[in-house]
Amino acid sequence: MLSALDLAYRIEKGDLRPSAVLEQCASAIAAREAQIGAFAALDLDAVRRRIVAEEAALVTAPLRGLPVGIKDIIDTADLPTSYGSPIYAGHRPAADAAIVSMLRRAGGIVLGKTTTSEFAFRNPAHTRNPVDPSRAPGLSSSGSAAAVAAGMVPIALGTQTGGSIIGPAAYCGVVGFKPSFKLLPTVGIKRFSWQLDTVGLFAAQVADVAFAADAISGRPLRVDGLAPAAPRIGLLRTFWDEASPAMQDAVEHAAKCAAREGAAVRDIAMPAILAEALAGHLTIMGYEAWRSLAFEHDRHRAQLSEPLRAYLDEAAAITAESYDAARRQARRAREAFATMMKEEGLDVLLTPAVPGAAPPYGVVTSALFSRLWTLLGAPALPLPAAHDADGLPLGVQIVGRFGRDRETLAAARFIETALAGR
Repeated sequence: MLSALDLAYRIEKGDLRPSAVLEQCASAIAAREAQIGAFAALDLDAVRRRIVAEEAALVTAPLRGLPVGIKDIIDTADLPTSYGSPIYAGHRPAADAAIVSMLRRAGGIVLGKTTTSEFAFRNPAHTRNPVDPSRAPGLSSSGSAAAVAAGMVPIALGTQTGGSIIGPAAYCGVVGFKPSFKLLPTVGIKRFSWQLDTVGLFAAQVADVAFAADAISGRPLRVDGLAPAAPRIGLLRTFWDEASPAMQDAVEHAAKCAAREGAAVRDIAMPAILAEALAGHLTIMGYEAWRSLAFEHDRHRAQLSEPLRAYLDEAAAITAESYDAARRQARRAREAFATMMKEEGLDVLLTPAVPGAAPPYGVVTSALFSRLWTLLGAPALPLPAAHDADGLPLGVQIVGRFGRDRETLAAARFIETALAGR
C-alpha cells in the first residue's frame, strides 16, 4: 500500500514528483486491475497530461498532486459516472460534485472512478478483494477500498449509508474514515438516503486518512504531529455473539494493546434507547430510497436489478408516520449517545467493525456493526487489528462523539500504534 502522508512529505522535500507517484499507481493498476476490478472508468493519459501541465503548482498544494480514486456515485465532469447502473452507462455529468471540486482545489488528482454496487445498494459489485480474490471486498465502496489495498491509489473517496466505508476497509485491510454527518458535502452525489449518506475516505493508515481529510476539508484533522495522548476507551460488546471468535479475539487484543500503552479501557453497555433506534435506520433508509430513486424506478424499472426492485417495492409501503417516528427516535438516540459518552468519561468506543473476515466472493456482507453509528452521525474508523487463520484481515472499529472527529482520529492512531507495538 502507498502511504499518502509519506508520499506528500517526499514531494514537499523535493525527493519525489507527483508524476512519479502517478507512475507507481499506473504500474500497480497494470499488474492487478484485471484481477481485482477496482475501477469503473480510467483515463491515465489524460491524468498524465494534467500533471505535466500543473506539476509546478501541485507540489505546493495541500495534497501535493496525489492521485485519488472517486467512488462512481460521485459526479465527475471529466469522467463517466454510471452510479453502478446500466441506466447511466456512459453518463457524463455537467459538473463535479462539491467534494471533487474541493479535492481538486486541494491539489488532488482524480485518477479514476472506482466501482460501486448499483446506486450504492447492497448488491455486490464485480470487484474482488486484493488480499484474496476469492473473497468479498465488502459493500458499495468496495472499489475504493480495493484500490487502496492494492496500491493503485494512496487515497480514495467512498460513501456510507449503512456500512459501505467500515465494511470494505475492514475486509480489505485498510483504514476507512466515516466522519461526522455533514462534515463533507454530498452535493453532486447520487443519493440513496439524504438523512444517512455520508462521504468518507480510505487510506493505508490513520495518519494518511487524517491528512487527506484535513487537506480536502480545510479543517484541522491531521494527527501526525500530535503528542500521543492515551484515550479513554469503552469496550462495547453489543451483538457480540454475531462476531466470529477470531473477531472477538481481535477486539480483545486491540483493547489489551491500548491498555498496555496507557489507555483507560473498560467495558460499557449500550443504552437501550440506542438499540431501539437501530431498527429506525432501515425505516429511514427505505423511505428515502423510494423517493431518491423514484425516476429510476418509475421510468427504468426493467433496468434495475431484481433485488433493488424488490427492495424499493417493499419500501414504498413505509408510511410518513413511521418515517417521522424513526427520525424522532434517532434524534433522541443521538442525544442519549452524547450524554452517555460524557457521563461515562469516554473518548471513543471499541467494537467489531464487521462480523469476521471477508466471506467468499459474491456474498452480501453485513452492516450490523456500523449501521447505528451512521444513524447517529458519529465518526467511525475501522483499523486492521489482526488476521485470522487464513491470513485474512480482521478490522476493529473506533467510534467517537459527533463533531469530535480529530479526537476520534487521534484515539484511533493511538490504538493503531499500540497494535503495531511502536
